[in-house]
Amino acid sequence: MAGSDAHFYRPAEGTGLPHDPFNAIVGPRPIGWISSADRHGARNLAPYSFFNGFNYHPPIIGFSSIGWKDTVANIDATGEFVWNLATRSLATQMNETAASLPAERDEFDDAGLTPVPSTVVSTPRVLESPVNFECKLTQIAQLQRADGTAVATWLVLGEVVAVHIDRALLTDGVYDTARSHPILRAGGPASYAEISPGAMFEMIRPS
Repeated sequence: MAGSDAHFYRPAEGTGLPHDPFNAIVGPRPIGWISSADRHGARNLAPYSFFNGFNYHPPIIGFSSIGWKDTVANIDATGEFVWNLATRSLATQMNETAASLPAERDEFDDAGLTPVPSTVVSTPRVLESPVNFECKLTQIAQLQRADGTAVATWLVLGEVVAVHIDRALLTDGVYDTARSHPILRAGGPASYAEISPGAMFEMIRPS
């Protein structure tokens, strides 16, 4: 029976395991591949594994950054960012943008990606990515523990104000999630998952 032989631990006291399983259990997770720019137009591109959508109307997405990184500083300064869909064909380049680089280095250039102007926001989007969300900042919130102590992690939320979708991903006007083979963070030191057509199934929600 599930749960009858459980490994138990209190996170504050350590896991008692070779690797913290939290990221693997809460996964796979969509990747927040976020492009941003500072007030002078210097570009930044970085992936965040704590990312998701939080509202339909208006559409709101968000990611959390462990540490006040260039991405958060840029978004705080300009109020804008772009989410770019990470796919299997872009996995290596996405991973390259995870490197810790000086603020003056351009991850677009380092990863061989093409920055193109967005339509509504001033932040560039990744041309090679088949889906882009142009976003306006709605909130930046510092996370805290249950006792109210601040954590050095910031949740960034943004309203999606413009969307770009490669028409090849639309079937009779319906977006085909698996056709682009999106990748997701699956925990562990280096694990990822790929959504392929064979992984999909349908289930109608009860009325």
